[in-house]
Amino acid sequence: MPNLKNLTKHSKAFTMLELVFVIVVIGILAALALPRIDRDLRQEAGDNILSAIRYTQHLALNDDKTDPFDLQWQKELWQIQFSTTTSTGYLFYVIGSDVDHSGGATGSLQKIETAIDPFNGKYFYHLNTDPEIQDGESPNLLIGKKYGVSAVTQSGGCSNQKIAFDHIGRPYDGVGTLTNKYESYMQSDCNLTFTFLDGSDDLVISIAKETGYAYIVGQEDS
Repeated sequence: MPNLKNLTKHSKAFTMLELVFVIVVIGILAALALPRIDRDLRQEAGDNILSAIRYTQHLALNDDKTDPFDLQWQKELWQIQFSTTTSTGYLFYVIGSDVDHSGGATGSLQKIETAIDPFNGKYFYHLNTDPEIQDGESPNLLIGKKYGVSAVTQSGGCSNQKIAFDHIGRPYDGVGTLTNKYESYMQSDCNLTFTFLDGSDDLVISIAKETGYAYIVGQEDS
């Protein structure tokens, strides 16, 4: 039978120094974690929208829609469109290509005309009558509800809710009414100004003319 006195004598416990060290380490980890817990919705919204614009251009670079025998071929350019839900006013975007020149992804061509979100395999499609994301739709597109984005204002080289890109990345404005003219790409940089319900500073995303390079103003390396 073991000697209880000897067992107690040789048992080890944390020293005061060790306890202080553990507390310090926990404090450091907590300090690093707190900024991540406090979400920066403005930055998250900017990253989401910027990613969507660049993805639209990526699709266009890999899909040459040019057809000189079709007077409305520019309607088929890959495009991102901003709109709001009719009942709640949530801002959202959709990404697609108007294959049948009908003005949007509808009917039997809905899935053919709509881009697929590479992060979740769902469609960048949403009806403006729906205040919530429906089955099969990407949850990333309802930026009004997700980040509190209230509106978008366009200036510079863009004035239409649709922004499109061609096969060499050039941005176009108002592709829904364009005809077979190659000089219809943007002549000046496009600025998209997003406002927020909570009064956060406006978020401005700029799309450079001719190259279509998109970035968050103030974060040119974003």
